[in-house]
Amino acid sequence: MTYHPKSEFMSIVMERGFLADCTDYQGLDERLAKEVVTGYIGFDLTASSLHIGNLVQIMLLRWMQKTGNRPITLMGGGTTKVGDPSGKDEMRKMLSVEQISANADSIRTVFSRYISYGDGPTDSPLVNNAEWLDELGYIEFLRDIGPHFTINRLLSFESVKSRLDREQSLSFIEFNYMLLQAYDFLELHRRYGTILQMGGSDQWGNIVSGTDLIRRVMATDAFGLTTPLVTRADGKKMGKSVDGAVWLNADRMAPYDFWQWWRNVADADVGKFLKLFSDTPVNECNRLGALGGSEINEAKVFLANSVTTILHGAEAAAAAEATARAVFEQGGVGDDLPTLTLSQAELGDGISIVQLIVRAGLAASGKEAKRLIADNGARLNDAALTDTGLIIDRAALAAPLKLSAGKKRHALVQLAD
Repeated sequence: MTYHPKSEFMSIVMERGFLADCTDYQGLDERLAKEVVTGYIGFDLTASSLHIGNLVQIMLLRWMQKTGNRPITLMGGGTTKVGDPSGKDEMRKMLSVEQISANADSIRTVFSRYISYGDGPTDSPLVNNAEWLDELGYIEFLRDIGPHFTINRLLSFESVKSRLDREQSLSFIEFNYMLLQAYDFLELHRRYGTILQMGGSDQWGNIVSGTDLIRRVMATDAFGLTTPLVTRADGKKMGKSVDGAVWLNADRMAPYDFWQWWRNVADADVGKFLKLFSDTPVNECNRLGALGGSEINEAKVFLANSVTTILHGAEAAAAAEATARAVFEQGGVGDDLPTLTLSQAELGDGISIVQLIVRAGLAASGKEAKRLIADNGARLNDAALTDTGLIIDRAALAAPLKLSAGKKRHALVQLAD
C-alpha cells in the first residue's frame, strides 16, 4: 500500500505489520491526526485465559494508548452467551453465566499489564457488554436495530457464507451475533464517543456491520480496522504449540514455559514477532531479525525477555533466562523450571517413571510417555532414560529430579517436606 499516514498510530500500525484492512484509511488517519480517538476491541470470555493468538489485538490497544488515544477493552460477557460464528466450523459450547463471570475475572488481570486503566483522557475503561445486552428487550431490539440489516447482506459475510458453503449448520442464535456486535459498537459510540472498532481479519463482516449501523442511526462516520492472521514461518497459526495453546495467564502456563516458547521461535520469525509483540523500535527489530548464526539465538533471548517482561514482569523474564542458561548451556537444573511437588501420600512406596512424566506435563498420557522413552527422547537428570518400568522411591527423591522430554522441555520433581 502506498498511502503515507499523518498520524503516529496509523504509522505504527502500518510499519509494524498490524494492518490487514481498513474501512477508510485516509478518513481515520485524519481523525487520528487532529483528535484523541476512542477505539475498542472485544474479547469473548470462552476460557479462563486468553492466548498469544489474542496478543496482536492487545498490543494494538497498547499502541493506541501509547500514541495518545483512548483504547477500550470490551469484555464480551453478553456476546459470549451467544457465540461468535466467525472462523468456526461449528457452534461454540454454551457456557453458564457463572463460568463466563469467572473467566472475566481471570482474564481481566492480564489486560492491566499492557494497558493503563483509570479516569484520565487516554486511560482505558474496562467495559463488559453484559451491562447493556443483558438489559436489552428482544422486541425492542428487533424494532430499533433489525430494520438496518438485510438477510441478503448478512448472508454475504464470509463468516456466514463459509459455513453455509461447507453445508455446516448455522444456528439462529449465532446468526444474531453480528447484530449484537454491531449494537455494541453503537452503544460504545453513545457512551464513550467510540469511532473505531478493531479486530482480527475474520471480524471484518461484524466490524463493517457496526460502522454501517452507526452511520444509519447516528448519521456520523465510524471506522473499522483489522489485523492480519499471524502465522509462523512454518505456516502454522500463531498461538498454538505442540502441547496446545500458549496461554497468557500464569496459572495456565508458567512464565518459564511462556519465555521458552518465544526463545524457540524460528529464525525467520524474530524480526516480525519483535515488531508485533514488543515495544522495540522498528529499526532495532529489523537489525535483530537479520542476524544469523549464534547471534540470532541472542536475538531470540531478547525477544523472549521483551515479551515476557511486559506480561509477567522483568523478574520473571530474568529468572526464566537464568534457568534456560543453566539448563541448556551449563547442564544444570535451574531455579525456575516447572516443578511437580509430590506429597508423601502420593509417593507411597514409589511411583512409576511413566506416571511422573505425565504428572510433570511432559506427556499427555502413559502411552505417550512410554513411546517417549522407547524413542530415546526422555532423560532423567540428563542421563538417557530407557526403562519404562522404573520406580522412583523416597531415596531417589532425596534431591529434586530433573525430567526432560527432548532437548527443550524440562521439569523438576521434588518431594514435599
